[in-house]
Amino acid sequence: MSISLGALDYGIIIFYFVLILAVAKYVAKKENSKDYFLAGGNLGWFAIGASLFASNIGSEHLIGLAGAGFSSGVAVSQFEILAGFILLMLGWVFVPFYIKSGVTTMPEFLEIRYGRPARNYLSFISIVAYVITKISATIFAGAVVFEAMGVPFWIGAGITVVTTGLYTVLGGLKAVIYTDVVQLFIMIIGSFALTFFGLQALGGISEFKAAIEPEFFNLWKASSDPDFPWTGILFGAPILGIWYWCTDQFIVQRVLSARNLTQARRGTIFAGYLKMLPLLLFVVPGMIALALSNQGLLSVAKPDHALPSLVAGVLPTGIKGLMIAGLLAALMSSLSSVFNSCSTLITFDWYKVRNPEASEKKLVLVGQVSTIVLVALGILWIPLMKYISGGLFTYIQSVQAYISPPIAAVFLLGLFIRRLNLTGAMASLGTGFALGVLRLVLEINKESLTGFWLNYASINFLHFALFLFAVCSVVLVGASLLAKAPSDEQIKNVTYIKAVVKDPDKRSDMALSIGLVVIITIIWVWLS
Repeated sequence: MSISLGALDYGIIIFYFVLILAVAKYVAKKENSKDYFLAGGNLGWFAIGASLFASNIGSEHLIGLAGAGFSSGVAVSQFEILAGFILLMLGWVFVPFYIKSGVTTMPEFLEIRYGRPARNYLSFISIVAYVITKISATIFAGAVVFEAMGVPFWIGAGITVVTTGLYTVLGGLKAVIYTDVVQLFIMIIGSFALTFFGLQALGGISEFKAAIEPEFFNLWKASSDPDFPWTGILFGAPILGIWYWCTDQFIVQRVLSARNLTQARRGTIFAGYLKMLPLLLFVVPGMIALALSNQGLLSVAKPDHALPSLVAGVLPTGIKGLMIAGLLAALMSSLSSVFNSCSTLITFDWYKVRNPEASEKKLVLVGQVSTIVLVALGILWIPLMKYISGGLFTYIQSVQAYISPPIAAVFLLGLFIRRLNLTGAMASLGTGFALGVLRLVLEINKESLTGFWLNYASINFLHFALFLFAVCSVVLVGASLLAKAPSDEQIKNVTYIKAVVKDPDKRSDMALSIGLVVIITIIWVWLS
């Protein structure tokens, strides 16, 4: 599979790279660690919401969602639609406590709530997760895009890493967020263009619907569905969502950079509305590729090639370059965000904790160096990805299902149950880690398993997430009750009290939130 580009296409792609680097250079400011890691703490809702969306749109969306649309239809969109609900939870439930406590990282919040061991665990597991999911998968997808343009895989991976790392290392979070805003518009315009020309190649919406089996347009699958059972979607997927959207440094760092609580919450609401777009932007193009393939008008070797094949097959010169720029925009925005977030964890949770007197300049330097190291680790993990699950999107979600439930439990229950303590948190995190790693190892070696172990390795990853969350919650509460209760002083700013969520600007935000819930409900009913 290859994408033939003309001079105009290459010109647009080059212009995109120049534009992104120019924007990053213009906004870059790193006088101190707050400027570099939290963009000076002065961002408004539009930049925050755009960055939340653009950072989230990485390899699993561009390549994986289209591939899942090609093979399964719209059901994969449930993760995007549910994200709207979880983003509202981030803005209304979690953000007030994060801002009140004044933390820079999510592990730091766990230290305040529970203790230092909880901070160390989350920081370590987050860094590992970034390498084996976000960093490596995004580099992989970027290399696939370049490979489709005729550039060798590893050269494409190098271009993706070096370009993204350049402006991330030099500009910090502010450069990341403002380039995200630019990249948001590029990827939306490019994806809409792909949908338009794809439908035009088919002969319109009626031909599109006629060329695909009706069940491909149903969001809800049977509970026995191997990929997207409705039970897993309603009860397992929200657990992944809480971990990703509400407790992951990669996401929460954006709202921590807000000017105030109102701007942070409005940014999450705006991002929730934007999350309604992937169904049209990424899943539908994959289904269009299937329709064209069914009519013999397009050749798609495998689901993960659906989007690149469609780009090569239906877009005219110029628009093709715009779409490639959109693909690269999404990949680079996600990669730059994870670089910055991961370097923040290393700098504040490991280096600064052990070197509290380190200068601001030294902290920035540590963040820059750690980014370079993480790039190398991400590339080394890529060859192992093929052993886990089928399809890039499923790979990302399944790995997250093995590590996220215990983290979601200690954050969510920790806000509302004041009796929980460090003993319970560490017991829960340790139990979840052991069961999750066991599942990951067994899945890699599934072909040699039988009986109970085969069943354990074969449970749908969403059902497994629900099971693991329940086990970790029971362990968290039970172990906490067997140990001494935390003091009121320790938990006064990090557990639910009415004073922490008072805000005079809530009325309009509540109306916007209700509007988002209505839109989600309409989509659920329409595609059922």
